[in-house]
Amino acid sequence: MKLLFVHQNFPAQFLHLAPEMQRRGHDVRALTDATNDKTTDIPTLRYSYKPQEVDPKATRLGRNFTVMSDRGVVVARFARKLRQEGYVPDVIYGHSGWGETLFLKEVWPEAKLLVFAEFYYRGLGADTGFDPEFQARGFDQVMIAQSRSAYMAQALVHSDGGVCPTEWQAGTHPPALRRLLEVIFDGVDCDRLAPNPLASFVLPNGRILRRGDEVLTFVNRNLEPYRGYHVFMRALPDVLAARPEAQVVIVGGNEVSYGQAPREGGSWKDVILNEVRDRLDLSRVHFTGRLPYDRLVDLMHVARVHAYLTYPFVLSWSMVEALAAGTLVVGSDTPPVAEMITDGVNGRLVPFFDVSAWSAALTDALARPEAHDGMREAARRMARAKYDLRSVCLPRQVDLLTRLARS
Repeated sequence: MKLLFVHQNFPAQFLHLAPEMQRRGHDVRALTDATNDKTTDIPTLRYSYKPQEVDPKATRLGRNFTVMSDRGVVVARFARKLRQEGYVPDVIYGHSGWGETLFLKEVWPEAKLLVFAEFYYRGLGADTGFDPEFQARGFDQVMIAQSRSAYMAQALVHSDGGVCPTEWQAGTHPPALRRLLEVIFDGVDCDRLAPNPLASFVLPNGRILRRGDEVLTFVNRNLEPYRGYHVFMRALPDVLAARPEAQVVIVGGNEVSYGQAPREGGSWKDVILNEVRDRLDLSRVHFTGRLPYDRLVDLMHVARVHAYLTYPFVLSWSMVEALAAGTLVVGSDTPPVAEMITDGVNGRLVPFFDVSAWSAALTDALARPEAHDGMREAARRMARAKYDLRSVCLPRQVDLLTRLARS
């Protein structure tokens, strides 16, 4: 088949699927934003999108739709040129989060359109208003959040189906849209993540950590409240005081992926670190920034405990990777995490905002690794059975694309 992947940050969620379809002999291409500098072996086309300034007073609740649909227009015009040159895909698979797929069926009505519907913004029951310390609360915020999904609903309604990675994320969609979704996780490579007793990780100061060391990890794309960075850092002083041999490795950038930047300026990393700095032994707290994936795998292999927190929002790959590596995950008792972790069975769950409970749970996990061995083994079995890339997720993704092309 002729298959076109559309994502402004390609390969993103299509990192494994696009090459697999190419390996199977299909004509695979990608369409992405010209600012995307990621390299790939997939033939890639690039559109240029320069968002115009949006007047909030004029657009009001429609400003998000304005920005996203403007991108959709740019992508559709680029697609028309491809059509005029004779290119007509059999299946288009695109992420619906930036408006890119909105008008592609108008260009290629004969093509099947599959959208990756990762999350549906809601006024109630998800991330909006979850954390009153950093989020405004009130009915205005409810209406603003609900309106953000207008373009996502349009993208899904005009598609031939959608994919969502978790049951809870799929459940954020209204029932009429939920029926259009198949739940297929992106997949993690459980073979590559298998526990490695010989693994080591070099800290920024040159110290080498090895399996068996007392290592606590926290990993996210960026260090910010949406991923519980503030709660984790506030729990650390008591953990380090109780565990004098513990080393803490914190992975993540200083930008903002979700939510707002600090009102006082700077980065969330520094704002929260400065709050607890005087109570931390900073010689044992190591900020690495973002890491190449091979180093991240090494870190997972030496970690004794991995802390993962998130608002009720999109789940991070890193948590599932930690489970697959057989690392004990102490996670926030929020719906995305609770879908994969059963407290006391394959990990631990702690109320998101309970700093003292986090300190106690992390301290106990570091102090008594043997007591949690059964949870680690159960976590790895669960990850392999439900979320393994090669044996579970990738075959399901390939099957879906094949069925869609034949329908």
